[in-house]
Amino acid sequence: MKLRKTTSLTTLLSFILLVCTSAILYISPQGKIAFWADWKILGMGKEEWGALHTNLGILFLVAGILHTLLNWKPIVNYLKNKAQQIKVFTADFNIALILTLFIVLSTILGLPPISGIQHFSEKLKTDAAERYGEPPYGHAEVSPLKSFCKNTGIDLQDAIKQLDAAGLQAVSEGTTLAEIANANHMTPQAVYTIIKPEPPKAGETVEMPLSPGMGFGRKALAGICAQYGLDEEKIISGLKEYGIQAAPETSMKEIAENADMDPHALYDVIRQMQ
Repeated sequence: MKLRKTTSLTTLLSFILLVCTSAILYISPQGKIAFWADWKILGMGKEEWGALHTNLGILFLVAGILHTLLNWKPIVNYLKNKAQQIKVFTADFNIALILTLFIVLSTILGLPPISGIQHFSEKLKTDAAERYGEPPYGHAEVSPLKSFCKNTGIDLQDAIKQLDAAGLQAVSEGTTLAEIANANHMTPQAVYTIIKPEPPKAGETVEMPLSPGMGFGRKALAGICAQYGLDEEKIISGLKEYGIQAAPETSMKEIAENADMDPHALYDVIRQMQ
């Protein structure tokens, strides 16, 4: 075995695999959605892909350092001018430095066209949220059924009856949604679909849970009112009394930002009004 060849090939292979894991993590949904929908590629979830990416990064770093040491003389030659004198800021080095600084500064300052890379990733994650659905709150899948029902305003006994009627195994108030899902070869999202309350009919109201759930900020006020059977005009009038200006088509995030408050605080205000 020749150390130089082995090191070079290890650096190459780990780099290729890092590109692959980077691409997969780039298009993957946000963690909360990936866990909720049991998102997988090639049989591996986001957590496994993240661990693989980290370990490959360490391998690439170690191999890269060793590769640099074994090829130190050629690297030093890259920094020499025509007179064979070492000069750090050669034309080649300056081009490499400019390219590197351009990527770094464009990323930090959010400048195009580099910012477009991040924006496209965010769009993919937003599309994934719409396609797979969002959990009622962060890491809802690890909540015991009793806590999950309390946080979402679902009657615990009704939920257990519905899950039993659907033929699901391992159902109890202390079992998490993830455990129920795994025992029945389904996703936590599918378990929630079974016990999720029906949308309120005209004139009916649904008690708002303690937590607004994921994606609350993107929803319009009209959507929130429809979800819980609230009267739009009364909610808008009530918000005005708190000094909060709102319109049916405006998102909760925009309403909160205009009122200089957190969207969750806005949710609490509406919940108190209900």
